[in-house]
Amino acid sequence: MAGRNDPSALRWLIGVELAAYRRQAGLTLTELSEATGITKPKLGHMEMGRYQQNPDDIANVLRACGTDERTVDRLSSLSGRSDSKSWWAPWAHVVPDWLKTFVGLEGLAESEFVYQPMVLPGLVQTEEYAHALTAATDFVRQNHNERFVSFRLARARRLNDPDPLRLHAVVGEAALRLAVGTPEMRLAQYERLLELADQPNITLQVLRPECGPHDAGGAGQFVVLHFDEARPIAYTEQLDGAVYVQDPDDVRTYTLAAENLQHVALEPAESVALVKALMAE
Repeated sequence: MAGRNDPSALRWLIGVELAAYRRQAGLTLTELSEATGITKPKLGHMEMGRYQQNPDDIANVLRACGTDERTVDRLSSLSGRSDSKSWWAPWAHVVPDWLKTFVGLEGLAESEFVYQPMVLPGLVQTEEYAHALTAATDFVRQNHNERFVSFRLARARRLNDPDPLRLHAVVGEAALRLAVGTPEMRLAQYERLLELADQPNITLQVLRPECGPHDAGGAGQFVVLHFDEARPIAYTEQLDGAVYVQDPDDVRTYTLAAENLQHVALEPAESVALVKALMAE
């Protein structure tokens, strides 16, 4: 995907790393400012990713936090890649800010785990299915429907990049049975799922009630993104926004839940068989 190295997402990701290393070192912003000579407001901006972080400032901060030189080199070099255009720029007026941040991070990710109990993930939706689903919500204005769907399809191209995103999706059986659009539309969506499940970078599992309890039973959908050059983050959506989980211990909770879901859900081959059975109904 063109513009995969989204600059705002890179800044945000670097900021998460800087904040995590500062907390790991047990330093306040005031103490870090005294140790580095960088003003406290500037350090705050660096951690929030408001502006592009200077590689020298990054190295200064990390060394003050006692990190190794490999970490210093990794994050300093990462900051040098934040000069490309945001790929989602053509859709900026129809996509909320919290979603722009997520798709920017998704573009940087090496792999993604997604759990969706009630609706199919956007990355795997056909154009017709996405149209019907978007038209059924009051959160997207009717005159923005076409643009929002085209944005969703552009985002899905990440699955077919030369260096594609590795996607592991666990979906609830209810998501497969959700009455979206016409029967013909749902049949085409099932066919799309089978095509995707055949790709080496995509794993699809279905979670049925018969699979039994699991660690995400009291939670809704969530995503865990893994990166080559940064620690993973988790993400959950709300009706009017999103929560980004950055603390390593909290992210570990989501990672363990993801592993549990993969263990409890139907195996990929069984999941494909279930989709085929639904097509025959």
